[in-house]
Amino acid sequence: MNWLTFPSDHLLCRCLGISITCLHVCLTLLFVCIILPTVLGVSFGIRRLYMRTLLKIFEWATSRMELEAKEKNQQLYKPCSNVLILGIIAKEPVSSLQQEIQELRGSPRRLPSQPEFEMTDVFYFCRTGVESILDDEVTKRFSAQELEGWNLLTRSNYNFRHISMRLTVLWGLGVLIRYGVLLPLRVTLAVAGISLLLVLTTLVGFLPNKELRFYLSEKVHLMCYRICVKALTAIITYHNREDKPKTGGICVSNHTTPIDVIILANDGRYSMVGQLHGGLMGMIQRAMVKSSHHIWFERAEVKDRHLVAKRLSDHVADKTKQPVLIFPEGTCINNTSVMMFKKGSFEIPCTVYPVAIKYDPRFGDAFWNSSKFGLVSYLLRMMSSWAVVCSVWYLPPMSREEGEDAVQFANRVKAAIAAQGGLVDLIWDGGLKRAKVKGAFKEEQQKLYSEVLVGGQKAADWSNNTHLEHSKIPPGV
Repeated sequence: MNWLTFPSDHLLCRCLGISITCLHVCLTLLFVCIILPTVLGVSFGIRRLYMRTLLKIFEWATSRMELEAKEKNQQLYKPCSNVLILGIIAKEPVSSLQQEIQELRGSPRRLPSQPEFEMTDVFYFCRTGVESILDDEVTKRFSAQELEGWNLLTRSNYNFRHISMRLTVLWGLGVLIRYGVLLPLRVTLAVAGISLLLVLTTLVGFLPNKELRFYLSEKVHLMCYRICVKALTAIITYHNREDKPKTGGICVSNHTTPIDVIILANDGRYSMVGQLHGGLMGMIQRAMVKSSHHIWFERAEVKDRHLVAKRLSDHVADKTKQPVLIFPEGTCINNTSVMMFKKGSFEIPCTVYPVAIKYDPRFGDAFWNSSKFGLVSYLLRMMSSWAVVCSVWYLPPMSREEGEDAVQFANRVKAAIAAQGGLVDLIWDGGLKRAKVKGAFKEEQQKLYSEVLVGGQKAADWSNNTHLEHSKIPPGV
């Protein structure tokens, strides 16, 4: 029956054979060159060489872009770093509300003797309101950080690729590399890491020996997190490792992205805290808790503060359990600032280990805008970026001082993290990302102004952190 065989059948069989052989070779190289060194904790320095090469390409592209724009008499928009940090308004040293009203009325002696409303008082609230609208230091923390140069990504500066043919060719080559080479490789590594975590933690959870179970669980988690770090081409520099969090404590850090967990777990073991989900995430959570001390809450339990505090207190009281990892901001910030820390984790009597994380936006925007992107689309954007480059600083452990309440302790830890990471220390609540300003906050400003009018109690200094923790709203709102 050979006369029924067509030449195209032989060609198809050959193509399939070649494809299977190429796939086998690629998977073998992936295992030998990436997964095996990751499991053994070996690094060949390829990622750092890749980072240095990218920096040189970015510098050339930026200089070429400026040169072409100059030849065509075009002006490029370049954000000023000082404006991003300090704002667009040059403000004078902040004085109290009482002093401001006195200056507007023209006589500092008139305020105590004439405790009544004057039309000139309106100008103070108009000015502060306009300042808050023009230079809103809250809303801009929930959008992508602007770059001074171009990193060959259209998601950062879209029209720069049209400036010259060289830049267009370079941008197109970058698209082919990121989506044709890096993205498939990274997705493969991510699937491998998550699958191994799901399977191995489940198997380790069945071991009867408790000590052996937790020992193997630590190794499995570390191995899988390292594979996930490779899937993001993450280049991480850890500082002050002698101050790494220890058992019986709580590790707190600023929060930019969900991969903060992977960045920190790549260098140590932590107990995660969070709500129990369904689907694939729920399967991973249930598998992890079988072999390690993670704290998951049901949806109805999350709002029970006393139950959450008791679970955390019981965990840190056991010195054999790994430290708890918590992000007190409660939401992701764009890595330019640190916003208000929730006081709950600072009410627990234990040692707090602050950690500062700072991402380099030149290689890709690590900020997760959850109101704009879902988790899957965000991770695909991260895997199609050039790399994830960040620095992690372990700060000395901190404890509550005598006479210090939880809010003051939280602010002290937050200030230390902001100073170390080069971030702006803000007092605003990250919950303003979605929630509306409460009416009680506006009433607080009215009460403050009424105290100035009646002269019964001196107005608190507007710049005082203690007052701002209760107001949480600009005085012009």
